[in-house]
This record gives sequence, structure tokens and C-alpha cells, in this order.
Amino acid sequence: MHHTARLPDLLRAWRATAGKKLQRGKPLPQKEVAERMEVSERWYRNLESDAGVPLTPHALTRLSDALALGPDERMALYGNVHAGAATPSPEDDPEPRCALTELLATQEQFPAYLVDESWDVLGHTGTMAVWFPWVLEPGANLLRWVLTSSEAREQLADWPGHASVYLAQLRFALVTGRGEGPLAALLDEVLADRECRSLWGQDLNVIAYRQGHRFRLRLPHVSAEEITVTSQVLLPAYRQEIRYVLLLPRPTPTSGQAL
Repeated sequence: MHHTARLPDLLRAWRATAGKKLQRGKPLPQKEVAERMEVSERWYRNLESDAGVPLTPHALTRLSDALALGPDERMALYGNVHAGAATPSPEDDPEPRCALTELLATQEQFPAYLVDESWDVLGHTGTMAVWFPWVLEPGANLLRWVLTSSEAREQLADWPGHASVYLAQLRFALVTGRGEGPLAALLDEVLADRECRSLWGQDLNVIAYRQGHRFRLRLPHVSAEEITVTSQVLLPAYRQEIRYVLLLPRPTPTSGQAL
């Protein structure tokens, strides 16, 4: 099964979003996108019909501006056109992963973990294992846990919102050619779930990272109250398929302190 978005699909979705951003009440017409890019309407129609139109870096910039793309959409566009071009082989240099594993050992105060391009868990802090014991299981995979487990639906407040974000990240990874084989198989597994299948079909959003995302957790084995955390995502310079993620709890306000 293939559920990944092609560039023409993304362009049509982004034209619709651009129309909303510009308060047009309808998708931005192909003709207007072409005018904003300073190209012919035929050139843009060919691009959206997947006719093999070459896209130079300059054309990508003009296309991004014409469609009023945000940073995640721009990354997805560039990554789709140059899928996998800048992704180093995992065998290239193990040193960044080793250094990040050592860094995990210094962060026992917080839940933190390492994942690869397929969201397989490569390492974690002891606190992460206390909060989320599933990371100790063989083959632990963050995406699979979030999207297919009943436990995640209980522990993540507003689970549909979380699921939508992770599905948008999965779409970004597939569009840009990261971990394509394992992730395509994982997507088939995820879409066997009715709720995930419904969320996947609602839009073509793409999200690169959950940097700075604030969310609430229900972990009665850790706290009687909901815990609010903010995710911080770090990437090693030469191994950007690895993500080092910290979950930083929001400090509990003291008496008289504003929430």
C-alpha cells in the first residue's frame, strides 16, 4: 500500500492553504501562483501535473514565496525535490550517536530519549523509563506507541491532536525520503487503526520537528496531577537523522506566582 503524498498533491493542498492565508475563501488559482512566481501558467500547470519540470534553488524559493509556505512546508518542498540527497549513511560516523548517548547520562533529571529516522528508540534516560516503561521493550518505537497503543490514548491529553502532529511528521519524513522503507511499512500498520486513518485523510499537513511543543501528560504513577512538558529537539550536525529529545516539565508555580 502507498499512502505518501506526491509533489502535485502537496502543491494543490498548499494552494488551498494559501487561499485561506490570503483570505480568498478558495484555493489560490494556478494562474496567480504563476504570476507570483513570474513564470508562465503553462509552466506551473506542468509542475502541478507532475510533468517533470526541473526546479532550481531559485525556482524553489519563488515557489515557496508564491504559496506563502511556512518553515515546515519549505523543508518538505526542498526535501521532496532533493529527497535523501543530504542524508548521510548511518554507517558514516558513529561518534555523534555515542556522544549523544553520553549526554543522555548527564540528563537523568528529565525524561529524554534518542530516536532515529524511523522513530526507533536508540537510548533514553532512567527518568524516561520511569515515566514511559514501554521504552524498555525490545524494538521500542515512539511513532508506533503514540499512534497504535491504548496506553498512549490514556496518557497523552488531547490524543487526536498528538496523533495529527505525529502523522504530519511521518508525512514529512516520507515526502523527503527519510527512512522510506521502514516508515512505509509502519504507515500501513498505523493506518489499520480507524482513528489514525481518518486523521491521515483529513489534510496534507507536514511538520519537520516538534521543537517547543507544549503538551499535557496523564501519568498517575508519576503525579496525581497532569504534567505539562515542552519538547526540545536537538540534532547532531552530521547525523541529522538522529533526534535527541528532552521533555522539560513546566515548573509548578509557587504561592502568588502567575500560572
